[in-house]
This record gives sequence, structure tokens and C-alpha cells, in this order.
Amino acid sequence: MLVYPSSIDLSTRTLRFLAGQLTARRRDIGTRWRRLPVARQALLALAHQRCGDTFARLAAGFGIGIATVYRYIREAIEVLAALAPTLAEAMRTIRTKVFVIPDGTLLPIDRIAADTPYCSGKHKRHGMNVQVLTDPFGRLLWASRALPGSTHDLTAARQHGIIDALTAAGLKCWADKAYRGAGRPVRVPFRGRHLKQRKRRHNTTHAKIRCLGEQAMATLKGWRLLRKLRCSTHRITAIVQAVLVLHHASA
Repeated sequence: MLVYPSSIDLSTRTLRFLAGQLTARRRDIGTRWRRLPVARQALLALAHQRCGDTFARLAAGFGIGIATVYRYIREAIEVLAALAPTLAEAMRTIRTKVFVIPDGTLLPIDRIAADTPYCSGKHKRHGMNVQVLTDPFGRLLWASRALPGSTHDLTAARQHGIIDALTAAGLKCWADKAYRGAGRPVRVPFRGRHLKQRKRRHNTTHAKIRCLGEQAMATLKGWRLLRKLRCSTHRITAIVQAVLVLHHASA
């Protein structure tokens, strides 16, 4: 197999952060020796998450076995996911914002047509539903655990306790039509084709505010691993949380 050098569009600050967390992990479990030093393991994990490189490609590039690659990446993801903020912790930051933008996204997964719970009727594909909260500047603040793709955005938001948390905080919230019926704190656009001018102006203003939330989605999908997940659905939540922590570390 041919091997060539490549690059990752992340700063050394992100690498140092992950390396520091892995160093603490090795100290806690009493690791004495490994095939790769901490910095190389961190680089390996970042290459997988940011670029979506497969285990086989990474094994060839780093000169280790595929099973070792799997263990190293899984360890890095678990270490990072443990640092992800809970909704209660995130709300302490969100309360300082003027308003918040909730949104949902479908992370594509590799599943067969028979896996009905994972099939999104809206997107006509299999995936996992993840809810996010964004600040007024389009910065990603929090990401939920992953639910099967057939879950509606409003249902997912209620299951995660997002609606109750926003109501208790008394925050203004700008969302899309999928959150219609969420209640008073969530503002949604008017529906219909033939709207009065006042309602059309409201929808235009609403769309200008909500479009900032799309920046957070673009940030999330910038991690190429999330564009097509081929792992167990039980690991997707940890992967999303790991990406969130790395995003905050590099900001």
C-alpha cells in the first residue's frame, strides 16, 4: 500500500488539547508503554474525526495494526465525550445570551432499508437525529444524544428536555417549522402559501435570524466523519459529543 503525507485543517491548539487529555488518561490507568506516543495518538484520532479516514488507511499511515487504530480512536472519543457539557451545564452559558436557535440535523448512517426506525421520512434516508443549540452568532453551544432518524425534531427536543429548559430560563427561541406546537418560548414562522404582507415580513425576518443556526450545522458537518457514519449506532452519541468538545477547544 502506498503512503503519502497529508494535512488536517485544525490548529496545533486542538492537537495539544487532545494530547493533554490522553496524557491524563494514560496516567490514570497506569500505562507504561504504547506503540504510539500521546501526540501521535491524538493526531490519529483527529485524522479520523476531521477527515473521515478509515481504520485501514490510518493503520498504513501510522505503521500500526487496524485493531490498534480502533482502540486508540475509541479511547480518544471516550475521553472527549466525558468532557461534553450536559444540557443543565450548557444552560448556564445560554442564559447569558439574548436568544438561542435550536435546530435538528440528520447524520447519515450505513443501514439497510429494513431498519425502519432509522429511516427519516423527510430526508428519505437512514440516519440519526441530533438536536443542537446555537447562540446569536451561529456558534455551536450544545448537542444532544443521537436518536433514530425517524424521530421528529419536536419529539426529540421534548425527549431531551430542551423545551422545558428554555421555558424555565425564559429565553427567546427562534426555530423552524418543525418545532410548531412547542409552546410560547419557541418562535416559528407562519405556514401557508398565500400569506398577508405582515406575515411575509415576519417570515423574512425570522429566516434572517435562523440562518445563523445553519453555521453551526456547517461546523458540525465540517467533521467529515459525521457525513457518513459506518459504526454502531450506540457509538454515535459519543462521537458527536467528542466533536463538540474539540470544536470548543479550537474556538
